[in-house]
Amino acid sequence: MSASRMESEAAVDPATKPRGAAEQSQAPSALRFPPEEEAALLSASNVDKSAANDLFKTAEYSQAISIYDRALSSVPNYLEYEIAVLKSNIAACHLKLSDWKAAIDEATKSIEALDRLEAVAPSDKSSDVVEDADGAKNATEPKNDGGVVELPDDGEDEASAIEKIEKDDRRKKDIKRIRAKALMRRARARSEQGGWSNLQGALEDYNTLLPQSSSLPPSDQKIITTALRTLPPRVAAAQKQEMGEMMGKLKELGNGILKPFGLSTDSFKFEKDEKTGGYSIGMNN
Repeated sequence: MSASRMESEAAVDPATKPRGAAEQSQAPSALRFPPEEEAALLSASNVDKSAANDLFKTAEYSQAISIYDRALSSVPNYLEYEIAVLKSNIAACHLKLSDWKAAIDEATKSIEALDRLEAVAPSDKSSDVVEDADGAKNATEPKNDGGVVELPDDGEDEASAIEKIEKDDRRKKDIKRIRAKALMRRARARSEQGGWSNLQGALEDYNTLLPQSSSLPPSDQKIITTALRTLPPRVAAAQKQEMGEMMGKLKELGNGILKPFGLSTDSFKFEKDEKTGGYSIGMNN
């Protein structure tokens, strides 16, 4: 069942009805699917996600992307965690296909979904199990807003309160783990794509991961350590190259403008003011 069928099954305003994650609009909706329908949508999504995970394991990455996209179309757009997992999995497929730009885009969407999840107020969510492309499973449970969860007064269900705290803690750990995966995937894709902006972005991603690197697998720790050593000179070299290319284009443009006057950019000299860091322009003798 597609999430987009909500309009035909309930009398709601089309402008505010819940939509599938694959639809373009990501505007928050005040409405949610009824619990039983949300559960059915997630069940359909999980069937496709499991099939896509199997395709990933057998190196059928292009087909896996198609099935992940189908799984995504069933997820209501307010279930940001499930969206983040699927987007991160799609990024992993693009990495295997060496499609660096697509991997960057999908990993970024995964991170953005987690950002939205952490920014919104707590809400009831269906309990389910979400499996990522690497086979790790995470219980998807209701989350809190990061504040203190108080134990109940006498006469209240203390066991239920403790269970909720434990579920909230698991959810926070799951978010942190999926964020780390998405950051690792985006950083690698940016590093492979190259260019000043991408390399700088990769360096920023690895620096973001550094404080939690001790909780990551040893292979990821090694990647982060190596990247933080090798990326700075690559960033500097890419910056120098792109600045040189930009200056060359500006010079070419300037020569075109000055040529009718019998001048060129070589007719001028730039002198740097060491005190202010600015430049003044003068004529060459």
